[in-house]
Amino acid sequence: MAQSTPFPSQTDVDEVSKSFAFTTRLDDLVAWGRKNSLWPLPYGTACCGIELMSVMGPKYDLARFGAEVVRFSPRQADLLLVAGTITEKMGPILVHIYEQMLEPKYVIAMGACASSGGFYRSYHVMQGIDRVIPVDVFVPGCPPTPEAVLDGVISLQKMIGDHKPRPWRDNWVNPYEQKQ
Repeated sequence: MAQSTPFPSQTDVDEVSKSFAFTTRLDDLVAWGRKNSLWPLPYGTACCGIELMSVMGPKYDLARFGAEVVRFSPRQADLLLVAGTITEKMGPILVHIYEQMLEPKYVIAMGACASSGGFYRSYHVMQGIDRVIPVDVFVPGCPPTPEAVLDGVISLQKMIGDHKPRPWRDNWVNPYEQKQ
């Protein structure tokens, strides 16, 4: 009784591959990989952090959008999710984390406090993290709903896939560096 092998030989694979073609631009293929494999670094400081946890949970499941590998080291992340109130003292630390992230790096400001200071009009609360780091997507709400956060991630994925220019990112300079 002859046994058949379940796997085709290399010659069979070569012959079959001549019958079809897969064409694309290399930039589009790389963008597809980037947009579907975001590695987020959560930076939750207040009630928005709790909403961010619900987005990561099973009901909303951020993993469906390719962002399931949550990293707590900036050297292993390419998406910074800033959720909550950021004080002026946190500014240099946030910049330091941003500078340590992998290239290309992306930032989502989640909630009214991270986007504009929220209802805190005080000397110690930063009136939007875009004063210190470039932000790609602002997610509104106080706190934003999980659906709004997912919409922000989808918007960022569309921006990555469409190769949108990011002049706010390209022209960024560290506001805390000493001028010489």
